[in-house]
Amino acid sequence: MSVLAFLIPVALGMGGAGLVLFFWAMRDGQFDDLDGAAHRILIDDEDDVA
Repeated sequence: MSVLAFLIPVALGMGGAGLVLFFWAMRDGQFDDLDGAAHRILIDDEDDVA
């Protein structure tokens, strides 16, 4: 039972840290352009061909 007294705060702390990091990534603009990379891979760059 004493293990739960240790594990529950650790789990809540890790969940809180994940939530803080998610909101930091949202504010930093990580999720602004989700389709850009998917479309960019399909574009043929013929200028780079030697």
